[in-house]
Order: sequence, then structure tokens, then C-alpha cells
Amino acid sequence: MRIASCFLFLALGSLSAWADPPAAPDATSPPAAPVSLTLDQALRRAIEANPVLAQARLEVAAQTQQKKAVLASILPHIGVSANGTRNTEEITFGSNGDSRTILPRNDWASRLTLTQPIYAGNRERKAYNQAKIGILNAEQTSLGTRDALMLNVIADYFSVLEGEELIEVEQKNLGLAEQRRKQAQDLYEAGEITKVEVLRAETDIKGSQRQLAAARQMREAAVGRLRLDLAVEGPIAVSDPGSTFPDLPARETLQAEAESSRPELVKAANDVLIAQLEVGKQSGARLPVVSAEGGWLKQRSTFPSDSYGYFKLNFSVPLFDAGEISAKVAAAKERLHQAELKVQQVKQQVREEVHQAYSDLETARANLALAQEQLAAAEAEYAQASELKRAEEITALESEAAEASLADARRAVASSRLDARLAELRVWSTAGRLQQAVLPEEVR
Repeated sequence: MRIASCFLFLALGSLSAWADPPAAPDATSPPAAPVSLTLDQALRRAIEANPVLAQARLEVAAQTQQKKAVLASILPHIGVSANGTRNTEEITFGSNGDSRTILPRNDWASRLTLTQPIYAGNRERKAYNQAKIGILNAEQTSLGTRDALMLNVIADYFSVLEGEELIEVEQKNLGLAEQRRKQAQDLYEAGEITKVEVLRAETDIKGSQRQLAAARQMREAAVGRLRLDLAVEGPIAVSDPGSTFPDLPARETLQAEAESSRPELVKAANDVLIAQLEVGKQSGARLPVVSAEGGWLKQRSTFPSDSYGYFKLNFSVPLFDAGEISAKVAAAKERLHQAELKVQQVKQQVREEVHQAYSDLETARANLALAQEQLAAAEAEYAQASELKRAEEITALESEAAEASLADARRAVASSRLDARLAELRVWSTAGRLQQAVLPEEVR
């Protein structure tokens, strides 16, 4: 009986598998078409879609609402309150038509109040000015985030271009190695050389294939970073923008512009203003606080009246606070001194960053020129070595050395070109003029 049940279970499972076969992936579906982007398009897309920049912009909106909240604290406030009470007994006094209920059994009361701050040591105005500067700081943070995003987009865009150039270089190097292997194989079959030279050519081919795989991996890594910058999915195709940046001004000019436009320096100067306002705000705690309140009361009790209005003026002044206000003022002054020192530090740091970026650019341009000269010399060496090798006037090792020099020179030109572009990019970025350099039509 058990054997029959097992056969029945297997038969039902086979029928179920036959009736509902698993869905196979569509191997014939074409791959997704790459998104073709120029450098300008990539920058604009990143500015519109990058979530990190969107978060920084939302902080500006949050600080704007904070300013409104501070302003609302000094405007009139109207409120309504009500309560109900059940007492164990009711107490009245008087008789006939002149009786008054002091304690109703079912008591209730409602109140409409209006309050208005009049004077609080000018602290509200200082807090409002601090909130306005907070909006400016949030805007500077947004600008700094935008500049950093543009820097990453351009660097990753150029890295993709370098990866494509290196792929082309390694394909050329692989072609040279395969050509040398074919020649070595022909000569070996003719009995003119040994098997060692054929094996050496095979080894060089494998090395070129490894370099080609590394170049492809480098490009894919750069494309992945660019996808994150642009908040897109799928493959990306880029095109060489050519000459991207305008001519650089003098180093001193860029340093002066950096001191006036770098977001972190503007923010540090704003922090000094906030600290100055904080000192005044804490000092204002020693001054009197005056406020007004008016209202209308309606209650169940008729003593002294079941409804009446009132107006009162509140006045308070601190006489002794055990040194609390003095301590807060001293702490605010220390923070003011810290903010002033931070401005000096950031200013010097900005000037040094521009100076270092300018020096790095000069070095990168010199390296690119030397790499191009090295490539020209390597190409001439390889051409001459090929002729001498065909005439059998040089050894195979000398020919391979010329080929290796040519491959290294090609890689050096590709890497040096990217380094020069990135170095120029950092100069514009450290000067706070990256957006004007790559998107001059955009209003900052």
C-alpha cells in the first residue's frame, strides 16, 4: 500500500511539473540601450536628480520654516481653554433674586486669551536675525554640496573616458603581441628560431589580455560611480567634451576669488555673526521682560460674575541668578572667539588649497608633455626595431623591449591626460568657480 502511494505521489508531481514548466529567461531579449550623455547633460541631470543635493536643498526650506517659527514667537497668540468639574455639593449665598453660587455642583468655565510679548531684552530680534543667517548658511551648504557633486561627476565622467582610452590602448598592445606570436610561430615552423620565443610571445599575449581586463574593469567602476552621481540605472555612454575649461587666471587672482566665494569661508564668516548675536542675546537676559495679556472668561459660577473680561501687564526682572547669566554670556563670548579663529583657519586653508592645486596642475601638464614625447620616441623606436628585426639585425629580446616601451608609453599618455584634466578641475573647484567654468550660463 505504501509503495502504491509513493508511485501515485511521484506521478502527480510529474504531471504538475509537465503542466506548469518553469519560465525560462528570454535569452533573445536585447540588452538595454545605453544612456548617451554629454558632460553638460550629465552635470544638469546630477543637479536635478542627485538625492544628496536634494537633501541639502531641503535643509534650506527647513531653516526658512525655523525663521517663521521665531517670528511667530513675538506675534500675538490667541487661545481657548475650557474645563468641567463635578463637585460633591453646591454652595450659594444670598437669598431671593440676589443669590450667588460660589461652588456649583456641576462647575465649568471657558476662557479666551490673547497674549503679546512687548519687550524681552531684544532677545527675540537677535534670535530672528540668527534664523535668517541660518538660512544663508544652509544655502552655502547647498552650494558646497552642489560644487562637490559637480566635481565628482566630472571626475567620474573623465574616468570613464580614460577607461575607454585604456581599453583601446590595450587592444592595440594585444594586437602587437598577437602579431609577434604569429611571426614567431612562422619562424619556428621554418626552423629558424626556438620554441622559447613562441612561448614568450604567448606569455606577453596573456599579459596584454590581463591589462585589457583591468582597463574594462576600471571603466565599469567609473560608470558605476557616475550612475550613483546621476541617480540613473543601466549602461551609460559618454563622449569626449574636448577642451572643457576656459583659460585659468593667475594664481593670486584665484586665491582672492576663493576667499570671496568659497561656501565654507562664507559660512564661517556667518558663524561669527551668529556668535555675536548669541552674546547679545545672552546679555539681554539681565533686562526686564514685559508682556501683555487680555481675555474673556465665561463660567458656571456667578461669583464674582459669570462672565467678565480682563487685561493685565506682566513685568519681571532677574535680581539674583547665582551667576547663571554671567556664565552663559562668558560661554557665548568663548564661542565667538572660536568662530573668529575658524575664519582665519579656513581662509589660510583655502589659499593653500588653491596654491597646491595650481602646483599640481603645472606638474600634471609637464608629465603629460613628457608622456607624449615618450610615446613619440617609443613609436619611432618600435618602427625602427621592426625593420631591424625583419632584417635580423637585432635579437628578439630587443624587439620585445621596444614593444614593451611602446605599450608603457601609450598607458602613460592615457593616465597623464586624465591627471591633467583632474588637476585643472581641482583648481577651478578650490577657487570656488567650478560652476562658472563648466556651466557659465547657469546663475549661481
